[in-house]
Amino acid sequence: MTRSKKEDPRKEALVEELLAKPVGPETKRRKPSTKDFTKKLEVTGKTLTATIRDAEGTVNEGTAISYLEEEGLTPEDWVATSFRKVKYGNVDQPMESVTFAFRKATDDDLPEALNIDELVKAIRVDRKRKPLVRSAGSHTYIVAIGDMQFGKIDGDGVAGTLDRTIKAIDNAALQLAWYRKRFDIGHVHIAWLGDHIEGFVSQGGSNVWRTVLTLNEQIRLTRRVMLHALLVFGPLADRVTMAAVPGNHGEAVRFNGKGMTRYDDSHDTESLIAVADACKLTPERFEHVEFFVPETDELTVTTELSGTIVAHAHGHQWRPGKHFEWWKGQAFNKGSALHTADVLLAGHLHHEHVDTDGWRTFMQPPAMESESTWWKHATGTTGAPGLVVAITKDGIVNTREVVR
Repeated sequence: MTRSKKEDPRKEALVEELLAKPVGPETKRRKPSTKDFTKKLEVTGKTLTATIRDAEGTVNEGTAISYLEEEGLTPEDWVATSFRKVKYGNVDQPMESVTFAFRKATDDDLPEALNIDELVKAIRVDRKRKPLVRSAGSHTYIVAIGDMQFGKIDGDGVAGTLDRTIKAIDNAALQLAWYRKRFDIGHVHIAWLGDHIEGFVSQGGSNVWRTVLTLNEQIRLTRRVMLHALLVFGPLADRVTMAAVPGNHGEAVRFNGKGMTRYDDSHDTESLIAVADACKLTPERFEHVEFFVPETDELTVTTELSGTIVAHAHGHQWRPGKHFEWWKGQAFNKGSALHTADVLLAGHLHHEHVDTDGWRTFMQPPAMESESTWWKHATGTTGAPGLVVAITKDGIVNTREVVR
């Protein structure tokens, strides 16, 4: 796994623990082939030589590493120590034969592993804290989270995003106790607004190199963070709800970089469905918790929270700044639940944005990742990550803040 320069071992350890899974015994590797005349591989104990013959100027260490992969070897297990180049051919067709020498990597050579034993500790509820009281009330406490994009190398990487998200969820729970001094809150609603994984389908797959977790690892982190939020907020209110909508990064399948399956076919929503399934195993503990995802072939979820109709979308369905135009178009369709919505929650654009049109309110939380490196290079702007909490009743959202 490629490490971001800003990551620290403790946070990386948390990532690995959450990605833990049962694995089978190690099997012997297939003996590499050396039949190709233009490529030759020799392994002797803890040393390896790879000889590649090709047009002059086309062979480099990256070529050798790709060759190791072709032959079923793991490049991270080997460290290049030297190379020897011999040129041959003629002026019209200059060629070269390059031999790379490798030695077996030691623990000092390999990237620092993510220690799974430390990961779950950050996801568990802090048992030393004074427990908050589960109570009834006429207001809803909204927790809006978007764009974790687990898997990206950008900024402080996977470990930084995970650590930040867990802390923000925990701090949002602490803020609930403070807000209860002003409002009678009996309902907690957690909105998962999409792009919780980086995935491999965005930008036609051009993000693959900068994505350091497998797809299943990204999904596993998302699912376990959602479970953490459930365990934190589940005991704190008489009614707890969670809603998830699909983001563009979470799309399960794309064809030729464009087409896709159903609009609701999303890892963002399937992660929450898995958490809902887990709750069914202990109904006596989670009977007050409800889960919402879009209907078949839909992208939005609309639900009632203390008399306020709240719609959820990712935000990739409209151009930046055109959220009200999109909302008005949806509301014109009387068959759409957005026809009666008071509030629209959305992610996608990675920065906090609150806008109003009459009594209708649009709220967009920041991303949870620390930065998009591409955006930083294009504009100079880094992220200001966090989640948004808000209090609502009867169509009004007058109180809100960013929690980090």
